[in-house]
Amino acid sequence: MKDGKLQAVGRMECSWKMLLLLALAFLAVQYTAIRTLRDSLNGPCQGAHRCHSRHHGDSRWRGFCDDRLTSSRTSRKHVLLMAVRRSGSSFAGQLLNRHPGIYYFYEPLYHLEKTFGKYRPLLGAYRDLLLNLYNCDLHFMEQYISPKPQDHVTSSYFRWWSTHALCSPPVCSKGAEELGPEWPNEIWCTEKCGPLNLTVASMSCLSKEHIVIKTVRIAQVKHLRSLMEDPRMDLRIIHLVRDPRAIMASRMTTFQDEYLRVWKIWNSTGRKPRYVDLTEITSICKDMAASAEMAAQGPPWLHGRYLLVRYEDLAFKPEEKAAEIYRFLGLEMEDQVRTWIAKSTNGSALSKLMTGNARAIPYSIDSKATATSWRLQLRFDIARTLQDECNSTLALLGYRHVHSAAELRNLSHSLMENRT
Repeated sequence: MKDGKLQAVGRMECSWKMLLLLALAFLAVQYTAIRTLRDSLNGPCQGAHRCHSRHHGDSRWRGFCDDRLTSSRTSRKHVLLMAVRRSGSSFAGQLLNRHPGIYYFYEPLYHLEKTFGKYRPLLGAYRDLLLNLYNCDLHFMEQYISPKPQDHVTSSYFRWWSTHALCSPPVCSKGAEELGPEWPNEIWCTEKCGPLNLTVASMSCLSKEHIVIKTVRIAQVKHLRSLMEDPRMDLRIIHLVRDPRAIMASRMTTFQDEYLRVWKIWNSTGRKPRYVDLTEITSICKDMAASAEMAAQGPPWLHGRYLLVRYEDLAFKPEEKAAEIYRFLGLEMEDQVRTWIAKSTNGSALSKLMTGNARAIPYSIDSKATATSWRLQLRFDIARTLQDECNSTLALLGYRHVHSAAELRNLSHSLMENRT
């Protein structure tokens, strides 16, 4: 009897110790984020003197760190492109990345998620990271990059070659314009530009007028309220959504997750499993609807600073929707953006590009074909299951149901309602 009691007491002590360790680990993450935020809030260039001394008087950096550029940050526009995986966010991001006055961050939250996992308590750390990046402090990223950068130089920054500024002078001695429509290209940029110097990248960021961050790691717009209300920022949110049926179809053909294996078997064999996990699609639909509904309510902190964009509208009318996005941001759509749209939505150009190099530009759209191709790949019974699960979200965002396999395959029948 005593042995049993001692074992029970031992198990309780072990459980308490585990809980304590988990709590301490969580607090350590939050403390690190807050401490780093405090230390680097003004970014890597807190004035001309500090910048010049940091670079030992190198004249290349005086243009980036003089008082004029430091003061211009107050008039910057900060933009967050918010989406989910396989919703067309990479293409939408390139519409902004091609603007010469914009510094574009591609999925910087990836490193934090890779370090700590997909835990919503980390939203505070996400917000701190975003705030630092809007201040052009790329040094803040170093604590999350593995292996740790040496002397602020790394080859492990996630898909850094997706940012136009990082494949262009002064960060890269070669100009990305040499590659033309085939940029961004991982092989070209990594070979020509070499490892990424985060200090130089920060200075390049400071030289830009506006900053855009693309992320698929913020689930709902409500999580951004503290940033929206920060008086130091002029944050605008572009919320990109896509037909949930298309999202799942794209994930099935792209990802190798164990979760999707059952769906793939169902789609390829036609045999519906006894149990299908609907957690992921339910979460996608609830999150998209929650943000759209909150914006429709018009809270003061979000009023006039949120734009909902359907990927399908962007795919069918890329230049028209891009112009709408730029009007929302209060920016001119430069000729470089129009040129990139014309080249990147051309079917023959994309075909040549994609067959020429498997590692080159893993996103881009062949306009209408990409937006509708899922309808030829997804089984009707799967589409019906997904639309039943996401019924209210489809109605809210203006997507029509299909009622037969023939209707699903009939691409002349649009599944989109006209919405403004």
